[in-house]
Amino acid sequence: MNKMMLLLLLAVTGTYAQTDKDVVKFTAKIENRNTDSIVINGAAKFRKVIKLNPKGVFSDSFAAPAGFYQFSDGVEYTSLYLKPGFDLSMTMNAKLFDESIVYKGKGEKENNFLAQKALIDEEFGNSMASFNSDKAFTDAFAARNKKLTDKLNDPAIDGEFKTLSGKMLARENQQMEAQYKQAQIVKKLAGNASPVFDYENFKGGKTKLEEFKGKYVYIDVWATWCGPCRAEIPFLQKVEEKYKGKNIEFISLSIDEAKDHEKWKTMVADKKLGGVQVFADNNWTSAFVRAYGINSIPRFILIDPKGNVVDADAKRPSDPALQAQLDGLLK
Repeated sequence: MNKMMLLLLLAVTGTYAQTDKDVVKFTAKIENRNTDSIVINGAAKFRKVIKLNPKGVFSDSFAAPAGFYQFSDGVEYTSLYLKPGFDLSMTMNAKLFDESIVYKGKGEKENNFLAQKALIDEEFGNSMASFNSDKAFTDAFAARNKKLTDKLNDPAIDGEFKTLSGKMLARENQQMEAQYKQAQIVKKLAGNASPVFDYENFKGGKTKLEEFKGKYVYIDVWATWCGPCRAEIPFLQKVEEKYKGKNIEFISLSIDEAKDHEKWKTMVADKKLGGVQVFADNNWTSAFVRAYGINSIPRFILIDPKGNVVDADAKRPSDPALQAQLDGLLK
């Protein structure tokens, strides 16, 4: 489910005695549960694992500094705001998740706001690609922000929560504007000639994108420091193996900084990375990277045998939809 991850903030640190005023009481009833336990993660390495009983119910109390947390059932996640003294009760159907979350008790206002915000953000994110003008985006963006600020202005909402949420929204606004610009670039590139590159090849010399005309090309834009990028490597290797000998070339394009050049070479060798491994000439500001509007990684690009863009923001190797698409193209 597409959804922007809420910023994890920690407003207060300290040690709390186990009293009603200094701990969070949290109970929940989860229908159609995905797992036998839930995990609450927060800043400063906060982690709380809570077991569910056979009916999907739990009740616990624990010390938690005021701030934002992530609640996960191992399949999906939502954001929480916890504060000493909260006595919070959640009901949820895990098969609907965001759409079904309801909170009651002390802390309900703040957490129902976060649950509703997730739905508003999902709706806005899903409509991002449909905006056909800057005005359409600006109007929808303003409407989204008004919905959220109107809800946040509820006088019953905790003041500290309002302050943290305001900072969170300001950061998210910047991210969404960047996403919109990237989506517009992706839309314009589809069906048109791909920007090109001429980059250092791990095996020696330089490699030009034009060398692969006549084949489909799947490009993985990554970096050695990027955890999500590294997580895709095993999936990419399986995809490479499945389509070995087919009319497709796999290219991994590193945007590591020059100071990490040797780190890149070592990782490629140690991990026995396949495909064509190239190193961009100027990391994030490389002409190819900028032409695709890339502002986050991993990013995947699919190009056809004529050198035209099939998908400027292609599916990840871990997504079964990628293989379904490649099967259709390479049949």
